[in-house]
Amino acid sequence: MNTPADFSPQIHTVLNGISPLPQLGVIQAQGEDAAHFLHNQLSNDVLLLPVGQSRLAAFCSAKGRMQASFILVKTAPYTVLLVLSLDLLAQTLKRLSMFVMRAKVKMSDATDQWQMRGLLGDSAHAVLAEATPWQTTSHNGAHAVALYSALLGDTQVPRALWIAPLDQPLPVGPAVQPDVWQWAEVMSGVTLLTQPVFEAFVPQMLNYESVGGVNFKKGCYPGQEVVARSQFRGTLKRRTARVHSAVAMVAGQDIFTPADPEQPCATVVLSAARPDGQGFDALVSGTLESQANGWRVGSADGVALALLPLPYALLEDI
Repeated sequence: MNTPADFSPQIHTVLNGISPLPQLGVIQAQGEDAAHFLHNQLSNDVLLLPVGQSRLAAFCSAKGRMQASFILVKTAPYTVLLVLSLDLLAQTLKRLSMFVMRAKVKMSDATDQWQMRGLLGDSAHAVLAEATPWQTTSHNGAHAVALYSALLGDTQVPRALWIAPLDQPLPVGPAVQPDVWQWAEVMSGVTLLTQPVFEAFVPQMLNYESVGGVNFKKGCYPGQEVVARSQFRGTLKRRTARVHSAVAMVAGQDIFTPADPEQPCATVVLSAARPDGQGFDALVSGTLESQANGWRVGSADGVALALLPLPYALLEDI
């Protein structure tokens, strides 16, 4: 029986090529106030985002709870694309549009105007070379965003988001199934918010401050006070971890610990089956205390979860 840290050669073979991304959508912000407007709404700096570059950002409620998260791509001086989970697009577009008021910006659903693919392994490396996360290469209207690599033991598998106008030819490479892309996303330790966990987390509970998704020096945005207080007053008690399980899990599912069996202590953020059939891996956000006491699926008597190391270092509370 393989241990959670064992990865078969079959896995490395399938993590190479190009995957469709039907789970993602695109909101377009266009107008001379587009960057300024988004800067005032999101957790990251948009004013200083150069054309042709990308950033991770969260959109929060007044209580600091994430209502959506995005990969921002600035495609032109007055145009910013917000790539997000498709199941949150309609409600997010409606809420953002409520705050436009007199700003010179038009928010629209641009999903049908862009084609998106996930690139893994050699296909990602071919367009990114040695780019670090959120660095972007742009050519003829197509943009390839470097994402966090999938960590498999001691091996890092490059990942990229490719987004381009409809008339651009697709990248060349083997076909990768969407469920394999989702597993690679789990193994990267970084994911976008989805409907099952709407308003379940402040950004740090998904490790966003550690992966470039929060700028603590920018001005105010909805929920900024709560997000900053969590960071600077040492009140952050929940983090996201990678875990391995013998049973399937779903986003939004409760996780328990035997040390406090009456109430859930963590929540599944994203889960996927290992491509070689050796169980399931997931991102789980929960209290640090319960993580140390051991996590179990469904109940305090459920299947135990095995912790896997994160591909990145967590920033310390300040």
